[in-house]
Amino acid sequence: MTTPAIPPERMLLPGLLMAAPLLGAGLSQAIFGTIEPWVVLTLVTLPPVGAFWVTLIYRNEISIVTEYLQKLTLDPGTAPDPGPDPGADPSADKGEGIAHELTAAIARLDRAAAQRRHQLAVHLKSNEALLEALPDPLILVGAERKIRLANEAARTLLGECMGGDDLALTLRHPEVTAAVDAVLDGGAARTVEFTLSGPVECTYQARIKPFRRDHGATGVAPPKVLLSLHDITTVKRSEQQRADFVANASHELRTPLATLIGFIETLRGPAHDDREASDRFLGIMHEQSTRMARLIDDLLSLSRIELDEHTQPTERVNIVRCAGAAVAAFELQAAARRVRLRVIADEALPPVFGEADQLAQVLHNLISNAIKYTREQTEVTITILRHDSPGLGSSPPAGIPTLISAPGGRRPRPAAQILSITITDQGEGIARSHVPRLTERFYRVDPARSRALGGTGLGLAIVKHILNRHRGRLSVESEPGKGSSFTIWLPVAE
Repeated sequence: MTTPAIPPERMLLPGLLMAAPLLGAGLSQAIFGTIEPWVVLTLVTLPPVGAFWVTLIYRNEISIVTEYLQKLTLDPGTAPDPGPDPGADPSADKGEGIAHELTAAIARLDRAAAQRRHQLAVHLKSNEALLEALPDPLILVGAERKIRLANEAARTLLGECMGGDDLALTLRHPEVTAAVDAVLDGGAARTVEFTLSGPVECTYQARIKPFRRDHGATGVAPPKVLLSLHDITTVKRSEQQRADFVANASHELRTPLATLIGFIETLRGPAHDDREASDRFLGIMHEQSTRMARLIDDLLSLSRIELDEHTQPTERVNIVRCAGAAVAAFELQAAARRVRLRVIADEALPPVFGEADQLAQVLHNLISNAIKYTREQTEVTITILRHDSPGLGSSPPAGIPTLISAPGGRRPRPAAQILSITITDQGEGIARSHVPRLTERFYRVDPARSRALGGTGLGLAIVKHILNRHRGRLSVESEPGKGSSFTIWLPVAE
């Protein structure tokens, strides 16, 4: 260890300053003859000489401690080990022992501080990992509504580039930003419900709370709020489904139930012994009860689909194989009406993300409708094609929709490729005025014919909600007198 030398004048000056008062007192006494001059000289000389001698003894130790502290300042937490405590060795030099004792104590303090800093860093990383793993989006908003921190769930929902942005640019909902401003201005915690637009609308509950940290008695913490988002889509949909179920079911079940009650009363009364009337009435009752069973099955199926509509499936499905299985299931029904089913597809088409059972249900509903409404002795074709989707900021080619839209009003994020599955019949067609309402619940172009063919009015509604879950689309082209084409658009699984 290199020890810088201390200039002699710096060691002599403190002694001279200490001797100055004694020199003045001694001179005054010598002038009046009350003390001998040699005594004055001795009193004046001894303090500076003693201070000089003591400084010489300890100057190396002081330099050692100074250099050691300088190293700690430049690189804290890496204090070199000063070795064993020389104070425990009786033969050790006193000055060297003092220097070593001081450096050893300083090293112990530095290592303890470094260990504490390491523990705090570990705890900080653990807390950050815990926040990142939380399923609910969390956003820390500072002054002027600037986003300070956001966990992984928030970045996934609202976009990766959020740091430093104004909250209003990321979450474009005036009620939420107004509540954040109110809490930043010192208001109490607030709760706001809002909806994010997209392929499937999702409802969130935003909880805005003040986020304060203790900055000491004199420090003033800048205002911050903690914004947490909770997905309540399932709760809201459950409430809406209960209301819709009561309204729709009561409307659709009223007629068959009234028919059943009327026939039962007739069979128990005037037609009690009429065998011919009983057989005819029982046939009608069976037909009406079967219709109610189909209606209830479709309502339950629709309810299950809507509960999971905001969760996109991740299974890879071979849509060509799925279409082939659906065609095989309807061969007998098609043969009864002398309708030919034909699949036009490339076997090398890529898979799509989806749930195989639900995509099969979509194809079953559309193929079943095509067989029911096409003319006899005609053909129903199922055509599967692949299309290139446009990049960001460009318009899709005619007839190809943009499938994937970002929530919160941000730019769309289309898939790289899209598969289209078109089911074409040669029926009577559908007037243009009916096309926009085809996927509404219980909407029928021809109610009498639909009921006569066993329809419940829920088939296309089920198709729409399944495609919403798969981030797909349904488009309809129809010309009265020439037939209809129902096209399913699904993003390719990459």
